[in-house]
Amino acid sequence: MFQILFVFIIIVDMKKFITFTIKWIANNLSIPFWTIGHVHLSLNVYNDIIEIISSLDMNIIVALGFWIEYKNHIKEINTKTN
Repeated sequence: MFQILFVFIIIVDMKKFITFTIKWIANNLSIPFWTIGHVHLSLNVYNDIIEIISSLDMNIIVALGFWIEYKNHIKEINTKTN
């Protein structure tokens, strides 16, 4: 029974850590990702599928971080008004 509880606690903590990591990346690296990405797009032609996938992944991480932050912001507003 203790082992199941321990595994559950690890999973919950891992979810919080992953959420924190995504939010951190979105807050701190969104401008460099997009700035460098746009400069790179204007100078290079994407012929390599790895470059396309990595660019898409970075943009997805940033968008996901913004979405998580938006949900947290809405929760804070609702908490303050109630």
